[in-house]
Amino acid sequence: MSTLFAMAVPVLQGQEQEFQKFANELKGIHYEEFQASRRKLGVRERAFLQQTPMGQLVIVTLEGEDPEKAFEDFAKENNAFTKWFMESVKKLHGLDLTAPPPGPLPTLIVDSGPVMEAVAAV
Repeated sequence: MSTLFAMAVPVLQGQEQEFQKFANELKGIHYEEFQASRRKLGVRERAFLQQTPMGQLVIVTLEGEDPEKAFEDFAKENNAFTKWFMESVKKLHGLDLTAPPPGPLPTLIVDSGPVMEAVAAV
């Protein structure tokens, strides 16, 4: 059964343009490495950029059999793509992926259930 893990990570002030460059590289020259990395971890990763009055947030989702374990396992990888990704995340977000994030991991608080076809009103 697939489960979902999500977390919001701020883009550090002054790093907005560098973040856009990182996102473009992730969707461009690093896309195949990104896909291969997430396949190896058994997850689908999606990221959303959210503009807020406090600055930019990136909402990251990992979906798979054990996304929390995949999050932990990623930090143990030792290849050029992972190093580039982790260095970029640390610079852009101030988040060290080799160490657990401070505080508890995000907790799912509500779920509407699986997507189903709408039932016509009778």
